[in-house]
Amino acid sequence: MHILFLADNFPPEVNAPASRTHEHCRQWVRSGHQVTVITCAPNFPTGRVFEGWHNRLWQQGQMDGIRVVRVWSYMTANEGFLRRVLDYMSYMLSATLASLFVRRVDVVIGTSPQFFTAVAGWAVGALKRVPFIFELRDLWPESIKAVGAMQSSRLIGWIERLELFLYRRAARIVSVTHSFRRTLGTRGIDMSKIDVVTNGVDITRFSPRAKDADLERELGLGGCFVAGYIGTHGMAHALETLLQAAALLKARPGGERIRLLLLGDGARKADLKAEAARLALDNVIFVDSVPKEQVARYWSLLDVSVIHLRRIELFTTVIPSKLFECMGMGIPVLHGVEGESAEIVRTEGVGFVFEPENAEELTALLLRLQDDPATLAAYRQRCRDSASRYDRTALALSMLNIVRGTL
Repeated sequence: MHILFLADNFPPEVNAPASRTHEHCRQWVRSGHQVTVITCAPNFPTGRVFEGWHNRLWQQGQMDGIRVVRVWSYMTANEGFLRRVLDYMSYMLSATLASLFVRRVDVVIGTSPQFFTAVAGWAVGALKRVPFIFELRDLWPESIKAVGAMQSSRLIGWIERLELFLYRRAARIVSVTHSFRRTLGTRGIDMSKIDVVTNGVDITRFSPRAKDADLERELGLGGCFVAGYIGTHGMAHALETLLQAAALLKARPGGERIRLLLLGDGARKADLKAEAARLALDNVIFVDSVPKEQVARYWSLLDVSVIHLRRIELFTTVIPSKLFECMGMGIPVLHGVEGESAEIVRTEGVGFVFEPENAEELTALLLRLQDDPATLAAYRQRCRDSASRYDRTALALSMLNIVRGTL
């Protein structure tokens, strides 16, 4: 079987969509199938092409047996609605044209978060007369409305109608959460054609390890209790809450030993650094994005991981993929997200759930865990026990069976 996968994020980008696509496609190749990915030059989230890469009409290479075709697109940072739409539409057009030169395709997968990739998937499927599968990783444009990037308008209305058209035309829809599946059902989409394959973790890469002594020394974290956020610093994540907690910790007994490590890039990174400087938060350490193969070194430094999204109804349907990487690494979580992902944390017993955007509650939990090594150790063990249930290899094979079922 030849699978054509359209995704505008792919390694060396390190965000969740890039990791999921790569790890699934790698497993499909290992299972004996041919996989072609059409993506663009790596640039997320800054909108600047990574060093050593070029934004060209057509570039071709191999990664873990996957044929990777990179096409030209207009690039912009992960901020500003209209410029992002231009970014997405340019990729859609380039990917559609490039797909015409990929031969003997059996099935096409188009993946969100931005659904213009799915538009390309539908168009290519129609042109090649093969099934189109919509992989749903975000309810877009609902998510951009939720964070205030754009208010309701005629353009949003048109995008929503196009979104429903794609759901109806897809041979199958693969959702990353059960909540997304239920939401589509309430909008009139046939739920019998919607499957759920959650995000997961590559347990060969993310597994418990000792703290990286060299990195700990380099960042001045020796003897500290380290809480960390690793991921995109965007509008949706409300990382100001972590800075507020850092300010509170400076004034609390025992708080002087706690450090907050924030690794990643995004639309809010510069503003967050400026706010930390204004508040003189010497207990906050910012680190720019690092290659995927280096991320586990930084995970190893954490005594606890903070996962956070804004307090918005839509985000109760989201499951941040970093939750599963924490499980793999054996790192307890402080989970500032409500809904389906919070239920996973409670059911698996891998940490505490706190109210999103509540810096006081986050501060209290950090102080509590610092002084309770027995609870911390119990959570670490439950993380390790839970990780196998979200093994990326098994999840990739589950999706492969769904793909086979469309033929």
